[in-house]
This record gives sequence, structure tokens and C-alpha cells, in this order.
Amino acid sequence: MCMVIFAPLFAIFAFATCGGYSGALRLSVDCANKTESDLSIDIDFAYPFRLHQVTFEVPTCEGKRREKLALVGDFSSSAEFFVTIAVFAFLYSLAATVVYIFFQNKYRENNRGPLIDFIVTVVFSFLWLVGSSAWAKGLSDVKVATDPKEVLLLLSACKQQSNKCMAVHSPVMSSLNTSVVFGFLNFVLWAGNIWFVFKETGWHSSGQRHLSDPMEKQSSTYGHGGYNRDSYGPSGGYNQAANLGQPAEEFGQQPSGPTSFANQI
Repeated sequence: MCMVIFAPLFAIFAFATCGGYSGALRLSVDCANKTESDLSIDIDFAYPFRLHQVTFEVPTCEGKRREKLALVGDFSSSAEFFVTIAVFAFLYSLAATVVYIFFQNKYRENNRGPLIDFIVTVVFSFLWLVGSSAWAKGLSDVKVATDPKEVLLLLSACKQQSNKCMAVHSPVMSSLNTSVVFGFLNFVLWAGNIWFVFKETGWHSSGQRHLSDPMEKQSSTYGHGGYNRDSYGPSGGYNQAANLGQPAEEFGQQPSGPTSFANQI
């Protein structure tokens, strides 16, 4: 039930906080010649974080000439992979919810539904772990590439001590941090659901059956073994006590021999 409720929500939060992100940073270049300065250089970037395609112009502090630069790095692969997993997990969660509610009989028919659900759950658990780890590393690289202090190193004007370069505004990464958190929460949710889906498959019931069969055989063998009262009573020690009386009777017949011999005399 928790899977049905939280899986779609967590998937939405994961791809919304990452796929809908847009950020900006601001730089300031104060040239020795104030007329050449630019104190508000805005650099905007967004998902899928192909930063090498984000260009901006800055003054060179050498007359009116300006140079065109670009940010460093392409982190679209990890970001798009993460968002793709979130979208497909959301769609599968919705489809599974419809099947659980309206097609329960079809789901359990021939045990095919639980087996498919189990395999898909294991696959999504693995994908969430890989995707979240990859995106966490990608986000760390995005933070470095969009750090205003790192971007200032690209400017030729900032290499001259007579010019003053400052980082005015840094990008806000809180939503991206949230996307990583929801990525690992999705992994925990899907991995924890593996056991509950496994119980719905025939593998779980067959395993319990194999464990119960040897115990039943042992109990039946114990009940029909050497502790059988019927076999012990009639043919056991009590019959031996009855047989002990026979030598006594034979012994009692021995005086008849000498008695008859005395009469003959």
C-alpha cells in the first residue's frame, strides 16, 4: 500500500526538482578604466546542464572589446538518465496502481502478474541506485563548474591585478539537492518493496512447502517408530513373564518319576 501511495509522489518530486531547474550566477568586472567596466554579468543555465553551450560576454578591459566565453562541462548524461528513470518509474507506478485496484484477478492469474512485478521492481531498484549515484556525482561537478570563483578564472581581464573581479551572486542549488535526496528515497522505497512483491509470487509459497514437507515426514516417522505400544505390549516383556511359568510346571512334574519307582519296590 505504501508503494502505491508514495512511489508516484516520490518520482514526481525527483524529476520535477531536477528537470525543472534553472539557475543563474552574477559576476562583476571592475576595470581600471571605469568606462570599460561591467558590474553585472548574468550567466543563466538550466537542465540538462550542457554548460559548454552556455555562453556569455565579458569585458577585456582593453578598450571596448569584449570576449565571448562559455562555461565548462557537459553533465546532461547523468541528469537526463536520472530524469528518465523518474518518469518511467512514475508511469509504471500509476499502471501498477490501476492493476492492483481494478484488475486484481488478472494480476494473480497464472502467477504471471506477480512475477513480472517482482522483476520490474528489482530492475527499478537497481536503476534508482545507479541513477541517483550518477546524478549526485554530476551535481557535484555542476556546482564546481558554476561556482562564480571558478568562472572568474576564465576571464582574461581578471588575470590583471589592476582590474577587480568579484562574484556577486551564486546559483541556488537547493532544489537540485532535493532531487538527489528523493532519488535515494526512491531507491529505498523500491528496494524495500521487493520482499512484499516476492511474497506474492509462487516462489515464496513453494519455498514454504519444501520446508514443511521434511518436517511432516519426520513427525510421521516418529509416530510409527519403536515407541508403538501395541507391538511392545503383547510381544514384549509381558509375554516373557507368562513364559516363565512353564518351567515351573515342568519342574513340578519331576517327583512323579521317583514316586512310581518306590511303588515298584
